Amino acid sequence: MIKRIAVLTSGGDAPGMNAAVRVCIRAGLFYGKEMYVIYDGFKGLVEGDIRQVNKDFTSDIMNRGGTIIRTARLPEFKEPEVIAKAVQRLQDYEIDAVIGIGGDGTYRGLLDLKRAGVNVIGIPGTIDNDVASSERTIGFSTALNTICECVDKIKDTSGSHQRCSVIEVMGRHCGDLAIFSGIAEAAELTVTYDHRIKDEQVYRKLRKLKALKKSHAIVIVSENLLDVAEFAQNIEKETGFETKYEILGRLQRGGSPTAEDRILAARMGSKAIELLNNNEAGYVVGLQKGEIVPVDIEKALEMKRDVHASLLQLIDMLQ
Repeated sequence: MIKRIAVLTSGGDAPGMNAAVRVCIRAGLFYGKEMYVIYDGFKGLVEGDIRQVNKDFTSDIMNRGGTIIRTARLPEFKEPEVIAKAVQRLQDYEIDAVIGIGGDGTYRGLLDLKRAGVNVIGIPGTIDNDVASSERTIGFSTALNTICECVDKIKDTSGSHQRCSVIEVMGRHCGDLAIFSGIAEAAELTVTYDHRIKDEQVYRKLRKLKALKKSHAIVIVSENLLDVAEFAQNIEKETGFETKYEILGRLQRGGSPTAEDRILAARMGSKAIELLNNNEAGYVVGLQKGEIVPVDIEKALEMKRDVHASLLQLIDMLQ
């Protein structure tokens, strides 16, 4: 029987992680489990930074951004001796199961623990929305709203100066933040890995807007796709539009989570505990067709992200 459960957050932080931690702890206590937190992700696990917690630990964290148990990256965790040390730490504390909140990197760490005989459950927490086993990840809604708030402000000054603004948003190799913000902000152009546009097409569209005396233009670009500074220079040179670039960067990670992210975290956290209470492990939880469902962790890591053709078509239709 699973009696002692530890929770960790790993990889990039995401708004709503604290909400997930809170719900895991409270749901675990509700079922009579002993609850622990691991600070600094897998790094803290290897180092033994593990503490038992009670309901008081969860006070006033539902609405806080970031993660109060911190996060860190540990590339060495794939090494057998490092994994063995982590397993020994869990045995030292007599911990029966680990819940990991994060993205695919976190899932891979959990899979290593599973293969070493540890009961694990994964919860998708990443602003990028790039976990294929879940239609939404904790943090995506908040990051999207943050982007929209920033673009709204950029539009004000862009229109005042009759500029074109090139705005880089996060997402790693997933274009969801760019696609959704492009639609929500009525961007003139959106460029992502899934929606690539040739430079000449960009210039042609912006030349037309310039000729129509459009007061401003917004171009949203996924990170790591191109050099936005150089791209902005080329746009100005080829179109005559005064062009500035903005890299929103890590401010997209911060802030109080939206109600949507808090509720999603609550549903996923409670499902994770429910599975462990039924002695079911080796899963990640995900949102699929409105329901929170378990997916075998190995299968989840093999899944490919589905790019919604309807959204790409909508971008083309609106732009």
